[in-house]
Amino acid sequence: MGGCLFSNPLCIYMKTHKDLDIWKDGIELTKKVYKLTKQFPAEELYGLVSQMRRAAVSYPSNIAEGAARSSKSEYLRFIYISLGSLSELETQILLSKELGFVQNTDNLLSDLEKIRKMTLNFIKYLKASKL
Repeated sequence: MGGCLFSNPLCIYMKTHKDLDIWKDGIELTKKVYKLTKQFPAEELYGLVSQMRRAAVSYPSNIAEGAARSSKSEYLRFIYISLGSLSELETQILLSKELGFVQNTDNLLSDLEKIRKMTLNFIKYLKASKL
């Protein structure tokens, strides 16, 4: 038996944010970003590496924080923030390739795009729900 996402009696039932595929995939993406950035030059540790890791961590973190909120509008606001983090991370990945820090970013960018689409679909679902 799961808990109620919002205080509304017609709410979505789930155990926690950890049941959401977008959160799970966000955790996996974050791990891939950490692995990727280990190969960056040491002088980038407090520059691009830090920015990329922060943006990656921000995506699932905002989903988790939004799920803990008491209203659909608050939840949606945090989901939109998570989308912003994905866009920020995408820019940083592209920049890291342009700067020659990494060679092949296709798989990571493909994962990111899949997560973006899933997140947009989740937003549509939340907006259409009668919560």
